[in-house]
Amino acid sequence: MLLMVTETAAQCSMCRAVLESGAAQETAKGINNGIIYLMAIPYVLVAFVGYQIFKLLKK
Repeated sequence: MLLMVTETAAQCSMCRAVLESGAAQETAKGINNGIIYLMAIPYVLVAFVGYQIFKLLKK
């Protein structure tokens, strides 16, 4: 897993070009917020399913 760090940290060429330009700070914030949003959804879904199973087993 440690050997694949360079591949997993890569960005598409358009994202990289936009984020490297100093004028597009709002775009960079938007991309970062989108990444966090996409990362959080699976955790929320797993927590919801776990809670539903917990409620079902507690009956």
